[in-house]
Amino acid sequence: MALFGNAHTIDPGKASQEYARLLGQGEQIYGAYQLIRDAILLTDRRMILIDKQGLTGKKVEYHSLPYRSITHFAVETAGHFDLDAELKIWVSGSATPIEKTFTKGVNIYEVQAILTQFVAR
Repeated sequence: MALFGNAHTIDPGKASQEYARLLGQGEQIYGAYQLIRDAILLTDRRMILIDKQGLTGKKVEYHSLPYRSITHFAVETAGHFDLDAELKIWVSGSATPIEKTFTKGVNIYEVQAILTQFVAR
């Protein structure tokens, strides 16, 4: 399903090793999700969106969204005909949400629980 651009779960320990240079001292990854080339990391401090660009993917853009900048979020669970779950995140200063699609294999409730834990502080 990753070929269609939908996120799937990756091991947070593996993601911590792969993206160690992005993390602050003591920062921990609680959830990690992989797209074809891109990734979403949910740490104890922020959400990191990793966007690999170009044909080779050598150019990479890293978006760091501190949880305090997230004004609200919504999840839409997978249904009978729509097999994908969706996450929408609104960031202060932007009327348009950031939207990410997850395969049915991802527990969207887990994603929501991680966000609730850190956004509601």
